[in-house]
Amino acid sequence: MTTASSHRLRRVPLAGTRLAALCLGGAMLLAQPAAARGPDNIADVAEKVIDAVVNISTSQTVEAKGEGRGAIPQLPPGSPFEEFFDDFFKNRGGQGGKGRGGGDLTPRKTNSLGSGFIIDTSGIVVTNNHVIADADEINVIMNDGTKIKADIVGIDKKTDLAVLKFTPPRPLTAVKFGDSDKLRLGDWVIAIGNPFSLGGTVTAGIVSAKNRDISSGPYDSYIQTDAAINRGNSGGPLFNLDGEVIGVNTLIISPSGGSIGIGFAVPSKTVAGVVDQLRQFGELRRGWLGVRIQQVTDEIAESLNIKPPRGALVAGVDDKGPAKPAGIEPGDVVVKFDGKDVKDPKDLSRVVADTAVGKEVEVVVIRKGQEETHRVTLGRLEDPDKAQPASAKAKDEPADKPVTQKALGLDLAPLSKDLRTRYKIKDSVKGVLITGVDGTSDAAEKRLSAGDVIVEVAQEAVASAADIKKRIDQLKKDGKKSALLLVSNADGELRFVALSVQ
Repeated sequence: MTTASSHRLRRVPLAGTRLAALCLGGAMLLAQPAAARGPDNIADVAEKVIDAVVNISTSQTVEAKGEGRGAIPQLPPGSPFEEFFDDFFKNRGGQGGKGRGGGDLTPRKTNSLGSGFIIDTSGIVVTNNHVIADADEINVIMNDGTKIKADIVGIDKKTDLAVLKFTPPRPLTAVKFGDSDKLRLGDWVIAIGNPFSLGGTVTAGIVSAKNRDISSGPYDSYIQTDAAINRGNSGGPLFNLDGEVIGVNTLIISPSGGSIGIGFAVPSKTVAGVVDQLRQFGELRRGWLGVRIQQVTDEIAESLNIKPPRGALVAGVDDKGPAKPAGIEPGDVVVKFDGKDVKDPKDLSRVVADTAVGKEVEVVVIRKGQEETHRVTLGRLEDPDKAQPASAKAKDEPADKPVTQKALGLDLAPLSKDLRTRYKIKDSVKGVLITGVDGTSDAAEKRLSAGDVIVEVAQEAVASAADIKKRIDQLKKDGKKSALLLVSNADGELRFVALSVQ
């Protein structure tokens, strides 16, 4: 996976391609679908919007010192300039400086090119954050070649977006955002950008997929397209046939640096919200619910009587977060937020982040098989991790011999002072300590280990191995196939684990 403006590309295996053909009287004729050329109005759309698409040129001065053969400048991992430096200093032997001859390398100015687009005739440009990251100087290059210095209005690393501003030398052409939610699979789209530093280039394709999560960030929901996106296209717009921006071209999968028809664009619904906040505040002010969430697996869904499996399981609630006073508890499954269905944890993360700070919303949860509605006033998500408040120390329980719970494959013991010290378990953590795990058990497969603490079984608190045995026996009587455990690590971070009781 790579950014479309980056020179570093991850190689992936490609399946062989086929060329359809017809044999007529010994002659081989290539078969081409009538629709292969695309809609007739692509040229009209391109002509209408091309002047709003710009190239983004950045430069960075890097100083490097060394002896002997000379030191190569060190860049942050994943820097958009990394491949340029590798090519210059390693492949070309550092020409222009002292290079191989030894001594200090002189400061060098490196350059990078990407794409962007004008959304306001006052000179507001949208691009990718990785296009302008770490740059000393940023210039916008118009379609006619005019070059103008630009300043950063704001950036958002989590969605890889940036907003720039420059002073227009003359009246500008601007484009508007369309509704990416209305896109259908197979809809035609047009990408315009600066591939391989060639200048403004138009390509067309279709929407291959929507809501792609490629694990590049916490709010992934990419549009996938087969429109050709190449090096330098990052930050460029993806248009619908009405000439509206429905995405920002950001990532590609490629074995060689060229397009193979797998490109990803940040949807306009996300972009528009981020851009509005960056223009208004110079930063992102995301909503915060104050919960830790995890996937509702089939086993967890069976334990909680949720059919079909859906929603986001609340594994922990921040004591100072908005969810706490609203009555949301660990074990709740959020299935609807502010009127929007929640299919999985990513859905909840995205919709909460997109909701205005301070807004009161309805949160629908499933608790013990029943739906409940809670009203929550959202807080603001802060980037720095908040320290967990320490609670009062609990009285130490007597150090009993570990008890083996055969149904779960676990060795269990009360949390004594000695065991807390041995496993470095915080005083705020309460429950039953796991001191050993059968390597062939379901518990081992679910990555439970010595030092974990079982806090609840089937949503009831436990304080001893006897409590756990009692709950497991009851679940077996009730015909349950699995037991839902709330498990804490030594630092008090919670998660739910469903274990077979058969």
